[in-house]
Amino acid sequence: MKLIGSGSVAAALSKKEANAQETVAKAARGMPSPKIQDIQVIATAPAGLRLVVVKVITDQPGLYGYGCGTFTQRADLVVPAVEKYLKPLLIGRPADRIDDTWQMCYNSSYWRNGPVLNNAISGVDQALWDIKGRQCGVPVYQLLGGKVREAADCYGHASGSEIPEVIESARAYMAKGFRHVRVQIGVSGMAGYGSRGAAAKVEALHNDPVYEPAVYIRKALKMFEACRTQLGEEIELCHDVHERVTTTQALQFCKDVEKFKLFFFEDPLSPEDIQWFRLIRQQCTTPIAMGELFNSPHEWNPLIAERLIDYIRVHVSQAGGLTPCRKMAILGELFGVRTAWHGPGDVSPVGHAANVALDLVSYNFGVQEYSEFNAASQEVFQGCPVMKNGFLFANEAPGWGIEVNETLAEKYPFTGGVNPRSQNSERNKLNGGWGVIRRRDGAVIKQ
Repeated sequence: MKLIGSGSVAAALSKKEANAQETVAKAARGMPSPKIQDIQVIATAPAGLRLVVVKVITDQPGLYGYGCGTFTQRADLVVPAVEKYLKPLLIGRPADRIDDTWQMCYNSSYWRNGPVLNNAISGVDQALWDIKGRQCGVPVYQLLGGKVREAADCYGHASGSEIPEVIESARAYMAKGFRHVRVQIGVSGMAGYGSRGAAAKVEALHNDPVYEPAVYIRKALKMFEACRTQLGEEIELCHDVHERVTTTQALQFCKDVEKFKLFFFEDPLSPEDIQWFRLIRQQCTTPIAMGELFNSPHEWNPLIAERLIDYIRVHVSQAGGLTPCRKMAILGELFGVRTAWHGPGDVSPVGHAANVALDLVSYNFGVQEYSEFNAASQEVFQGCPVMKNGFLFANEAPGWGIEVNETLAEKYPFTGGVNPRSQNSERNKLNGGWGVIRRRDGAVIKQ
């Protein structure tokens, strides 16, 4: 009996040990590599702005991911770039080789660094990160090394046609807990950026919207003085020039605003004029943010390496997605340049989730632009990042933590794309495009 009993115990232990070894073996092998089975594009506009979201579906049931490829002004070009070029290239390939896939997509067109292709690549890239997070059961930020902060400090957009309106708008953000506010002022009768001017007729040699940089600069300087006097020294002020002044005006403007101690002064120059940043840096200490229009590392690398800017403002999908922007953030850290990713209304909630993931893991994070998600957007994109007291918090669910209600998304299709910035909506039904703004003499300005 003792022998029989000892034999049963030994058999049980042997079976238990075998099961344990099998469990260890499975863990060591990891999960099977998913293959890309299908790629779809979700084109929707729940807030009136044209959003492009890419869905990558794998051969493993229920395993898929979403990525933002939003290029509002040319949205209808991004869709076929995904469907007709990237999809045939990627079907059947591994979904877990993210950097390899990015390099393959980037090089497949031979000519590269264009906004249409970069956004198409971004949609795929971000979707693959979402898939990886869902596979591992963790938010994407965990795959990037985990948090170095709890949430992203944000700035809101305060504006008005006159200075008292700007002050009132800024105070509303301060009352909500925001510590950073971007202030923008309109110019009477002109098509300024970030705020409409009062209705008035400005004489010009044409019938298009009018803009004169010198008039804007004078009014903006008065706005900064009023903001500091009435809002105090504690609130961090930002401002976006939006490249709408000449190079010498930009240099003088940066020197003139130095005394107002701005948190940053955005896009005083256009990408075509980045050499002028050397002169600005030599002559003043105004913190400069730049990069919203950048598509290529050939644009941001010299500015970072020479420490000519303080904040990199890249639109993540324009640069090609999370993969290149993670590398950009690390490059910035090495040279003391902080991040301030572009976060307007024409970034999908998936894109905002990617921004927040980068914010949480980047030691050199500076500030995050915030645009409120309307009710329709939150219904379509379930699981949006959450705003509390001026901080944006990531969704803690796996991947981006966002599920797209594709049926509801179809109820908000792309429209004719009337430009909300236009002063003549009847003329500027340009399928999402911005139209034209001219100086009084008829010369087109950069915008």
